[in-house]
Amino acid sequence: MPDLVRPEGAQPDDFRFSRRALATGGVGGLLFAGYAPAALAAQASPVSTPADGLVTANVSCPAPDGFDLPAFVARPEGDGPFPVVVVVSEIFGVHEYIRDICRRLAKEGYAAVAPAFFVRVEDPAGAEMARVQEIVAAAGHEQVMGDVAATLDWASQQLWADADRVGITGWCWGGKVVWQAVARFAAIDAGVAWYGRLAPPADATPEQVAGGPWPVDLADDLKAPVLGLYGEADRGIPLASVEAMRAALQRASQTESRIEVYPDAPHGFHADYRDSYRAADAADGWAKLLALFGERLK
Repeated sequence: MPDLVRPEGAQPDDFRFSRRALATGGVGGLLFAGYAPAALAAQASPVSTPADGLVTANVSCPAPDGFDLPAFVARPEGDGPFPVVVVVSEIFGVHEYIRDICRRLAKEGYAAVAPAFFVRVEDPAGAEMARVQEIVAAAGHEQVMGDVAATLDWASQQLWADADRVGITGWCWGGKVVWQAVARFAAIDAGVAWYGRLAPPADATPEQVAGGPWPVDLADDLKAPVLGLYGEADRGIPLASVEAMRAALQRASQTESRIEVYPDAPHGFHADYRDSYRAADAADGWAKLLALFGERLK
């Protein structure tokens, strides 16, 4: 399996393919449970959260461009209203890992909504990595922000949702979206960004540099606290960019936003279906997420 060490997917020299595990059934039935095969580790034993006591559903939200945006929802049983958390996926879209995160949040009393940002082109969950990167590249900033707006608007119309208490969290590609969304939408009360890119990579093309806005340039615009959770050993997000973001937050007097760096943790340390998973760091980050959302949304 490829060692996914960067927010937008691997580069050619990152790949160490081995299809033997898939051919011999080394991953058991997990592929059929909906995990992205391009990243699933042969020895994976992902967290599986039961849906008892929850209501789960596939829904759709009318997006500003007229697209009928699919989303997965998990919430507690009952009338609510429950605080809302928008869950922004990694590059693999709304596969089983993201759906399980929604169920975990629902178990904590939140209504979690995960929009499928990429499906205008294709669902990336089952695609090969090269195709995944093409699909993700097609999701431009304004489309993504429009999809977040559509999700917020749809949630505000649900009787079980409390639109006055809204959080957002996202992983990898979705981590960058968290910073962008908190800078855009006053309706969001808190954000947790898991290892989202903060600035263009050092070898970025002019198109990539212009493909922002980048979080490091948005510190002045943040409308709510953001907690950033990053790995010291992340090969795609150098510590220099983390320090640049910290400096930008300080200059903007964003004293309620902060970044936590986990020593020796790689990119994707929360992804329990990948080789990059670090259980202790993932648990600590999750506890910090619950603490922030508990303070701001409950």
